Amino acid sequence: MERRELGRTGIEVSPVGLGTLQFGSRGLTTGFYPALPPERIAEIVRAAVEGGIDWFDTAEMYGRGESERLLASSLTEAGVRPGDVVIASKWTPWLRTARSISRTIDARLRALAPFPLDLHQIHMPHGSFSRIESQVEQLAQLREAGQIGAVGVSNFSAAHMERAHDVLRRHGLRLAANQVQINLLARDIETDGVLETAERLGVTLIALAPLRTGLLTGKFHKRPELLRNVPRVRRLMAAYTPKTFAATTPLIDTMREIASAHGATVSQVAIAWILQRYGTRVVVIPGASKVHHAQESAAAMSLELTAREMTALDERSSAAIARL
Repeated sequence: MERRELGRTGIEVSPVGLGTLQFGSRGLTTGFYPALPPERIAEIVRAAVEGGIDWFDTAEMYGRGESERLLASSLTEAGVRPGDVVIASKWTPWLRTARSISRTIDARLRALAPFPLDLHQIHMPHGSFSRIESQVEQLAQLREAGQIGAVGVSNFSAAHMERAHDVLRRHGLRLAANQVQINLLARDIETDGVLETAERLGVTLIALAPLRTGLLTGKFHKRPELLRNVPRVRRLMAAYTPKTFAATTPLIDTMREIASAHGATVSQVAIAWILQRYGTRVVVIPGASKVHHAQESAAAMSLELTAREMTALDERSSAAIARL
C-alpha cells in the first residue's frame, strides 16, 4: 500500500486517515453531529484499520477529550498495538496562553494511552493570548522532550506557516503538516499561497472536510428530505441552501457518472480526486458516523481516475465554485 510522509519527519501514513470529530458527544461537537454509542465507534475504527487506514486525527476540543479516549479504547479493542498506527491530536488556543500546551500534554497522553501522540497540532492560528511563535516554541520543547513525535498546525495561512517553520528551524525541527479544508468546492490552496508554501517548505497538507461535511456525497442532492436530520449548526456551516444545491448539481451528476464507471461511490470519487490532483504532498481525513463510511473511505485509496475524468471534475468543480 502507498505511504505518504508527513512533511520531512520520517512519519509515514496511508493516503487516507480517519477524522474523529464525530466521536465526541460533549461540548462543541454536539452542534455538528449526533452522539455515537461507543460500540458504533469501535466498529468504525475496526473497519478503518481493516481497510488499510493507519492514522487517526482527533483533538482535545472534540467532546472535551472524549474523542481521544474513545479512539484509544477502540484501537485497543481492535487489537491494534502502540506503533501500529499514527495518532494526531490538536491543542485548542481559545482564550489560553501558549504555556497551556505544556500544562495539558499529560492530559492528552493519558487520554490516548497506551498510544503515543505522534503529531500534535495547533488547532487554529487565532484565539490565543500568546503569539504563534510562543505556541510553536512550546510544541518544539515537547518534541525535544520526546513527549510528541512531530509538530503540526491547522487552518494556518501561508504567512502563518512561515512563522511556525522559522521557530522550528531554530530547533533543528521541521513543520510536519498544516490541516486545511480541501475538496472539490474548496480549492483556495491553489491561489492563496498555502500549496506553494507547503511544497517549498516540505510541509504536508492534511485535507479536512474532503466531502464538504457530506455535501459531496451526493446523498442530499438525491434525497433532500435527509437534511431534516442534519443539526442546524452543521447546515449553516456547510451552507446547505437551494443556491448551493443548484450550483453543485452538475458537479454531483458528473461524479455519479464517474463513480458508476468504476463501481465506486460519489464519496470515493471526491477523495480520489484530492489524492490524485495534489499528489503525495496531501493526505485526506474524512470522518465517519457509520461503518460503511470508513469502509468506503479506505477503499477510495485504490480508486484511480483517468486523465479525462480528472479534467471533467476540475471543470465542473471550477464552475460550481464560481456559482457559489
